Amino acid sequence: MQGSANLNIMIKAARKAGRSLVKDFREVENLQVSTKGAGDFVSRADIAAERILREELSGARPTYGWLGEETGGEDGKDPTRRWIVDPLDGTTNFLHGLPHWAISIALEHRGQIVAGVVYDAAKDEMFYAEKGNGAWLNDNKRLRVSGRSRMSEAIFATGVPFGVRKTLPATLQDLARLMPECAGVRRWGAAALDLAYVAAGRYDGFWERELQIWDIAAGTLIATEAGAMVGPIREGREVLAHGELVVANNLLFEQFARIIRTRE
Repeated sequence: MQGSANLNIMIKAARKAGRSLVKDFREVENLQVSTKGAGDFVSRADIAAERILREELSGARPTYGWLGEETGGEDGKDPTRRWIVDPLDGTTNFLHGLPHWAISIALEHRGQIVAGVVYDAAKDEMFYAEKGNGAWLNDNKRLRVSGRSRMSEAIFATGVPFGVRKTLPATLQDLARLMPECAGVRRWGAAALDLAYVAAGRYDGFWERELQIWDIAAGTLIATEAGAMVGPIREGREVLAHGELVVANNLLFEQFARIIRTRE
Protein backbone atom coordinates (compact mmCIF):
# COMPACT_ATOMS: atom_id res chain seq x y z
CA MET A 1 0.00 0.00 0.00
CA GLN A 2 1.16 3.51 -0.80
CA GLY A 3 0.81 5.27 2.53
CA SER A 4 0.70 8.91 3.51
CA ALA A 5 3.79 10.89 4.45
CA ASN A 6 2.90 10.46 8.13
CA LEU A 7 2.57 6.69 7.81
CA ASN A 8 5.91 6.47 6.03
CA ILE A 9 7.50 8.47 8.86
CA MET A 10 5.99 6.04 11.39
CA ILE A 11 7.23 2.97 9.53
CA LYS A 12 10.72 4.42 9.15
CA ALA A 13 10.86 5.28 12.87
CA ALA A 14 9.64 1.80 13.85
CA ARG A 15 12.29 0.12 11.72
CA LYS A 16 15.07 2.27 13.17
CA ALA A 17 14.01 1.61 16.76
CA GLY A 18 13.50 -2.05 15.88
CA ARG A 19 17.11 -2.41 14.76
CA SER A 20 18.24 -1.08 18.13
CA LEU A 21 15.95 -3.44 20.01
CA VAL A 22 16.99 -6.50 17.99
CA LYS A 23 20.63 -5.74 18.72
CA ASP A 24 19.91 -5.56 22.45
CA PHE A 25 17.66 -8.62 22.29
CA ARG A 26 20.62 -10.66 21.07
CA GLU A 27 22.50 -9.63 24.20
CA VAL A 28 19.55 -9.73 26.56
CA GLU A 29 21.50 -11.39 29.34
CA ASN A 30 23.79 -8.35 29.55
CA LEU A 31 21.05 -5.74 29.88
CA GLN A 32 20.89 -3.75 33.07
CA VAL A 33 17.32 -4.01 34.30
CA SER A 34 15.39 -2.08 36.92
CA THR A 35 11.90 -2.92 38.14
CA LYS A 36 8.79 -0.75 37.99
CA GLY A 37 6.64 -3.30 39.80
CA ALA A 38 5.93 -7.01 40.02
CA GLY A 39 6.43 -8.51 36.61
CA ASP A 40 6.63 -5.09 34.95
CA PHE A 41 10.21 -4.40 33.90
CA VAL A 42 11.90 -1.57 32.11
CA SER A 43 15.28 -1.88 30.45
CA ARG A 44 17.83 0.39 28.92
CA ALA A 45 16.73 -1.03 25.58
CA ASP A 46 13.15 0.14 26.19
CA ILE A 47 14.25 3.69 27.04
CA ALA A 48 16.70 3.84 24.14
CA ALA A 49 13.99 2.73 21.71
CA GLU A 50 11.63 5.46 22.90
CA ARG A 51 14.39 8.02 22.50
CA ILE A 52 14.92 6.92 18.88
CA LEU A 53 11.20 7.04 18.18
CA ARG A 54 10.86 10.49 19.67
CA GLU A 55 13.82 11.81 17.70
CA GLU A 56 12.41 10.42 14.45
CA LEU A 57 8.75 11.30 14.95
CA SER A 58 9.14 14.67 16.63
CA GLY A 59 12.01 15.55 14.32
CA ALA A 60 9.77 15.00 11.30
CA ARG A 61 6.67 16.58 12.87
CA PRO A 62 7.89 18.98 15.57
CA THR A 63 4.47 20.58 16.17
CA TYR A 64 2.69 17.33 17.11
CA GLY A 65 2.02 16.38 20.72
CA TRP A 66 3.56 13.31 22.33
CA LEU A 67 2.51 10.51 24.67
CA GLY A 68 5.05 7.78 25.37
CA GLU A 69 5.00 4.96 27.90
CA GLU A 70 8.40 5.87 29.33
CA THR A 71 8.54 9.65 28.88
CA GLY A 72 4.93 10.64 29.46
CA GLY A 73 2.94 13.32 27.66
CA GLU A 74 3.70 16.70 26.20
CA ASP A 75 1.44 19.09 24.32
CA GLY A 76 2.48 20.21 20.86
CA LYS A 77 1.97 23.50 19.07
CA ASP A 78 -0.60 21.66 16.98
CA PRO A 79 -3.26 20.73 19.55
CA THR A 80 -5.10 18.48 17.09
CA ARG A 81 -2.39 15.87 16.54
CA ARG A 82 -0.48 13.59 18.89
CA TRP A 83 1.88 10.63 18.64
CA ILE A 84 1.00 7.75 21.01
CA VAL A 85 3.95 5.40 21.45
CA ASP A 86 4.85 2.19 23.21
CA PRO A 87 8.52 1.53 22.41
CA LEU A 88 8.43 -2.06 23.64
CA ASP A 89 5.15 -3.87 24.18
CA GLY A 90 6.01 -7.24 25.69
CA THR A 91 8.96 -6.10 27.77
CA THR A 92 8.83 -9.17 30.02
CA ASN A 93 9.03 -11.44 26.96
CA PHE A 94 11.98 -9.40 25.69
CA LEU A 95 13.88 -9.69 28.94
CA HIS A 96 13.31 -13.45 29.10
CA GLY A 97 14.57 -14.01 25.58
CA LEU A 98 11.13 -14.72 24.12
CA PRO A 99 10.86 -13.31 20.57
CA HIS A 100 7.34 -11.95 20.93
CA TRP A 101 7.33 -8.19 21.44
CA ALA A 102 6.60 -5.13 19.35
CA ILE A 103 6.85 -1.40 18.81
CA SER A 104 3.49 0.37 18.70
CA ILE A 105 2.99 3.84 17.16
CA ALA A 106 -0.34 5.59 16.67
CA LEU A 107 -1.22 9.01 15.31
CA GLU A 108 -4.20 10.71 16.88
CA HIS A 109 -6.03 13.55 15.10
CA ARG A 110 -8.84 15.41 16.85
CA GLY A 111 -9.35 12.54 19.28
CA GLN A 112 -9.43 9.82 16.60
CA ILE A 113 -6.67 7.34 15.76
CA VAL A 114 -5.96 7.88 12.05
CA ALA A 115 -2.80 5.81 11.55
CA GLY A 116 -1.18 2.91 13.38
CA VAL A 117 1.94 0.77 13.16
CA VAL A 118 2.76 -2.38 15.14
CA TYR A 119 6.23 -3.66 14.30
CA ASP A 120 7.36 -7.12 15.36
CA ALA A 121 11.08 -6.53 14.86
CA ALA A 122 12.14 -10.03 15.93
CA LYS A 123 10.14 -11.54 13.05
CA ASP A 124 10.34 -8.46 10.77
CA GLU A 125 6.56 -8.19 10.50
CA MET A 126 5.24 -4.67 10.00
CA PHE A 127 1.49 -4.36 10.60
CA TYR A 128 0.03 -0.97 9.68
CA ALA A 129 -3.16 0.86 8.78
CA GLU A 130 -4.58 4.26 8.00
CA LYS A 131 -8.20 5.12 8.68
CA GLY A 132 -10.31 4.21 5.66
CA ASN A 133 -7.47 2.55 3.73
CA GLY A 134 -7.43 -0.98 5.13
CA ALA A 135 -4.79 -2.84 7.11
CA TRP A 136 -1.59 -4.31 5.73
CA LEU A 137 1.36 -6.56 6.56
CA ASN A 138 4.81 -5.64 5.23
CA ASP A 139 4.80 -4.22 1.71
CA ASN A 140 1.69 -5.54 0.05
CA LYS A 141 -0.29 -8.15 2.00
CA ARG A 142 -3.82 -6.99 2.77
CA LEU A 143 -5.00 -8.05 6.23
CA ARG A 144 -8.45 -9.46 6.85
CA VAL A 145 -9.97 -10.97 9.97
CA SER A 146 -10.82 -14.64 10.01
CA GLY A 147 -14.09 -15.89 8.56
CA ARG A 148 -14.81 -18.38 11.33
CA SER A 149 -18.35 -18.31 12.67
CA ARG A 150 -18.34 -21.20 15.15
CA MET A 151 -17.10 -20.59 18.68
CA SER A 152 -15.99 -24.22 18.88
CA GLU A 153 -13.44 -23.56 16.09
CA ALA A 154 -12.22 -20.18 17.33
CA ILE A 155 -9.00 -19.27 19.16
CA PHE A 156 -8.98 -16.20 21.37
CA ALA A 157 -6.22 -14.22 23.08
CA THR A 158 -6.05 -12.26 26.30
CA GLY A 159 -3.67 -11.02 28.94
CA VAL A 160 -3.86 -12.77 32.30
CA PRO A 161 -3.14 -10.19 35.03
CA PHE A 162 0.04 -10.69 37.03
CA GLY A 163 1.04 -9.70 40.54
CA VAL A 164 -1.81 -8.33 42.63
CA ARG A 165 -3.81 -6.66 39.87
CA LYS A 166 -7.46 -6.38 40.81
CA THR A 167 -8.76 -7.72 37.49
CA LEU A 168 -7.40 -11.24 38.03
CA PRO A 169 -10.65 -12.68 39.47
CA ALA A 170 -12.70 -11.29 36.57
CA THR A 171 -10.27 -12.68 34.02
CA LEU A 172 -10.30 -16.12 35.64
CA GLN A 173 -14.10 -16.05 35.49
CA ASP A 174 -13.90 -15.09 31.81
CA LEU A 175 -11.66 -18.09 31.13
CA ALA A 176 -13.95 -20.44 33.01
CA ARG A 177 -16.90 -19.36 30.86
CA LEU A 178 -15.08 -19.09 27.55
CA MET A 179 -12.77 -22.09 27.39
CA PRO A 180 -15.52 -24.75 27.28
CA GLU A 181 -17.02 -22.89 24.30
CA CYS A 182 -13.94 -22.39 22.08
CA ALA A 183 -10.91 -24.12 20.56
CA GLY A 184 -8.42 -22.44 22.87
CA VAL A 185 -7.10 -19.29 24.54
CA ARG A 186 -3.59 -17.89 24.16
CA ARG A 187 -1.73 -15.57 26.54
CA TRP A 188 1.40 -14.31 24.77
CA GLY A 189 2.00 -11.10 26.69
CA ALA A 190 1.86 -8.34 24.06
CA ALA A 191 -1.53 -6.69 23.51
CA ALA A 192 -0.41 -4.76 20.42
CA LEU A 193 0.54 -8.02 18.70
CA ASP A 194 -2.64 -9.74 19.89
CA LEU A 195 -4.65 -7.07 18.06
CA ALA A 196 -2.46 -7.33 14.97
CA TYR A 197 -2.94 -11.10 15.01
CA VAL A 198 -6.72 -10.65 15.09
CA ALA A 199 -6.34 -8.39 12.05
CA ALA A 200 -4.32 -11.10 10.30
CA GLY A 201 -6.87 -13.83 11.10
CA ARG A 202 -4.40 -15.68 13.33
CA TYR A 203 -6.64 -15.14 16.33
CA ASP A 204 -10.41 -14.93 16.06
CA GLY A 205 -10.77 -12.49 18.93
CA PHE A 206 -9.13 -10.74 21.87
CA TRP A 207 -10.17 -9.19 25.17
CA GLU A 208 -8.39 -7.59 28.10
CA ARG A 209 -8.81 -5.13 30.96
CA GLU A 210 -6.53 -2.51 32.51
CA LEU A 211 -4.57 -1.60 29.40
CA GLN A 212 -3.02 1.74 28.62
CA ILE A 213 -3.81 3.78 25.52
CA TRP A 214 -0.32 3.19 24.11
CA ASP A 215 -0.90 -0.58 24.33
CA ILE A 216 -3.94 -0.55 22.06
CA ALA A 217 -4.19 2.70 20.06
CA ALA A 218 -2.40 1.40 16.97
CA GLY A 219 -3.65 -2.18 17.26
CA THR A 220 -7.33 -1.28 17.49
CA LEU A 221 -7.11 0.73 14.26
CA ILE A 222 -5.30 -2.11 12.47
CA ALA A 223 -7.90 -4.62 13.67
CA THR A 224 -10.81 -2.37 12.72
CA GLU A 225 -9.40 -1.69 9.26
CA ALA A 226 -9.04 -5.45 8.76
CA GLY A 227 -12.76 -5.90 9.49
CA ALA A 228 -12.86 -6.53 13.24
CA MET A 229 -15.53 -5.22 15.56
CA VAL A 230 -14.13 -3.46 18.64
CA GLY A 231 -16.11 -2.56 21.74
CA PRO A 232 -15.72 -2.01 25.48
CA ILE A 233 -16.18 -4.83 27.96
CA ARG A 234 -18.53 -2.67 30.02
CA GLU A 235 -20.97 -1.14 27.56
CA GLY A 236 -21.05 2.64 27.49
CA ARG A 237 -17.34 2.99 28.20
CA GLU A 238 -14.74 4.29 25.76
CA VAL A 239 -12.18 1.69 24.73
CA LEU A 240 -9.09 3.91 24.63
CA ALA A 241 -10.03 6.03 27.62
CA HIS A 242 -10.79 3.09 29.92
CA GLY A 243 -8.30 0.53 28.55
CA GLU A 244 -10.67 -2.39 28.23
CA LEU A 245 -11.89 -4.02 25.05
CA VAL A 246 -13.39 -7.01 23.33
CA VAL A 247 -12.51 -7.62 19.67
CA ALA A 248 -13.60 -10.22 17.11
CA ASN A 249 -14.82 -10.67 13.57
CA ASN A 250 -18.43 -9.73 12.93
CA LEU A 251 -19.54 -13.38 12.83
CA LEU A 252 -18.33 -14.11 16.36
CA PHE A 253 -18.44 -10.74 18.07
CA GLU A 254 -21.89 -10.94 19.66
CA GLN A 255 -21.40 -14.48 20.99
CA PHE A 256 -17.91 -13.72 22.23
CA ALA A 257 -18.81 -10.36 23.78
CA ARG A 258 -21.82 -11.87 25.54
CA ILE A 259 -19.57 -14.38 27.32
CA ILE A 260 -16.97 -11.77 28.33
CA ARG A 261 -19.57 -9.21 29.40
CA THR A 262 -21.43 -11.60 31.69
CA ARG A 263 -21.59 -10.12 35.25
CA GLU A 264 -19.80 -6.97 34.18
